[in-house]
Amino acid sequence: MSKLINEKKFLIDVPEGKRKERIDTFLTHHIENTTRSKVQKAIEAQLVKVNGIVVKANYNIKPFDKIEATQIISPRPEDVEPEEIPLDIVYEDDYLIIVNKPAGMVAHPAYANYTGTLVNALLHHTKSLSAVNEAGRPGIVHRIDKDTSGLLVVAKDDFTHAKLAAQFSKHTTEREYHAICWGKFKEKEGEINTKIARSKSDRKKFTISDKEGKEAITFYKVLEQFEFTSYLKLNLKTGRTHQIRVHLSGIGKPLFGDRTYGGDKINAGVELPKLKNRIQNLLEIMPRQALHAKTLGFVHPHTNKFVRFDSELPEDFKLLLEKLRS
Repeated sequence: MSKLINEKKFLIDVPEGKRKERIDTFLTHHIENTTRSKVQKAIEAQLVKVNGIVVKANYNIKPFDKIEATQIISPRPEDVEPEEIPLDIVYEDDYLIIVNKPAGMVAHPAYANYTGTLVNALLHHTKSLSAVNEAGRPGIVHRIDKDTSGLLVVAKDDFTHAKLAAQFSKHTTEREYHAICWGKFKEKEGEINTKIARSKSDRKKFTISDKEGKEAITFYKVLEQFEFTSYLKLNLKTGRTHQIRVHLSGIGKPLFGDRTYGGDKINAGVELPKLKNRIQNLLEIMPRQALHAKTLGFVHPHTNKFVRFDSELPEDFKLLLEKLRS
């Protein structure tokens, strides 16, 4: 028996005599307006429970199991509502918008984040957004992680979107990030060149791989070094998901505060209680990855001239730097 509690939550009682079946297959057949891909994404986001316990996609259901599935239907375009959310707009013309996204804001509606996104704010700001993408992503040419701050370009029409997307695909855009990571560097400048693949142990994460995945190239330059951390400028030649986070973690220097890739733990090899307390205080200042998309450059699709935009570091990043310097 399937019971719709509200538009985002289902409760399903597996009937007596039900044969063994993977839960992702079972839910795909029992919930309207969904696909197996959507179900699997919901399971990865830990939004599906059986008998109160989070399960994986390969869980085999049994008779009398009680399934709770939340936000398993993706929003349709008409479901994404405009919201009056302040936007830090660095530049805007008739064709595109450059937004300085704050940390904590998701780019577009997705599982567990249906409101409060950049798209919700953009729909309130303008009625002109490209429609190239799938439902719920008008105008979004590229993304940065929820807890990464910094610059994004948004397209107002389909022609502009296509021209910008081609530049990102060909890696001809200029993308400069500033970051604070654990550890020090012997070389003040360098290149990290690896393949990046999805982690087999945790589908939400990515990892460096020798055999599979996509090529990822990151250039770094050390701007300052402190007692147990470094302040870096990074440029991307490629733009893989979590690229900087995975690359720095892979060389043993995870981003400060990065909960996913090990940067939220005291990683300086220190034993002195006073220093441990100081580091803990710094982690409280930066309860996210210390990563900011500072500069963005590309050829404007309508003027054919190269344009470059810059942004200030956010307050939490500046405060962390101030404390490290002192």
